[in-house]
Amino acid sequence: MTKRRFMINSRSIRDGYASYDGDLFNHIVRVLRLGPGDEVVLADEQGREHHGVIDQVAKEWVAVKIVAQAAAAQPASNAPRITLCQALPKGEKIDLILQKGTELGVHNFWLFGGRRSIVRLRDNQVDAKLSRWNRIVSEAARQCGRATVPAVSWLSSVVEVTEASDHDLRLVLWEGEQQKSLREVVNEQAGCGSIIVAVGPEGGFDPLEIRHFSRSGFETLTIGRRILRTETAAIAILAILQYIYEDM
Repeated sequence: MTKRRFMINSRSIRDGYASYDGDLFNHIVRVLRLGPGDEVVLADEQGREHHGVIDQVAKEWVAVKIVAQAAAAQPASNAPRITLCQALPKGEKIDLILQKGTELGVHNFWLFGGRRSIVRLRDNQVDAKLSRWNRIVSEAARQCGRATVPAVSWLSSVVEVTEASDHDLRLVLWEGEQQKSLREVVNEQAGCGSIIVAVGPEGGFDPLEIRHFSRSGFETLTIGRRILRTETAAIAILAILQYIYEDM
């Protein structure tokens, strides 16, 4: 019987035991109906797997006894690490982008406030938002069977994004670009180990942002004649990149 696998934080394991309440307890006990004696695998954010046996089940928590630890097996892949740099959209669109981006192999997410972003994130909201966004990618990683969980970071503007980026290939999707395609850009870049791709909010990027991106080594590109919604554009570019680098 295949052991059930769950994404966890390494800090939850102490003295050979791990205990969980909340959503993870609900999934293990109430959804999957696992109980004492059932074997599980707990995969943490550092790529390690903790093999354990459910030891106790209480009313609102479950305890797992760790019996072995090992580095998670990583599938062979030459695909570059991909950072999705997404200007904050409105509503729950970011939830979809984080979920599908995780499924499509994003290494990490950089979310930032675009000049045309409708939603404005205040400083006192950042910690709570990051906690929620990281829970979303953790759950998505668990559901799709990823060995690692992407990290979600917040940057305030395009300026912070460009200052932080040292990626081999830097891309920005822009509806104003009519000539340069993704295939053309990728073919010009050999031996690429890391990619960052920036996607604008609902209103697209402001011309000042595009100029700043361009001066910082980002290449504008198009992925077709149609103007896509921000969430569609993010998912489309990630799927295309995965196909190009044969990780899909």
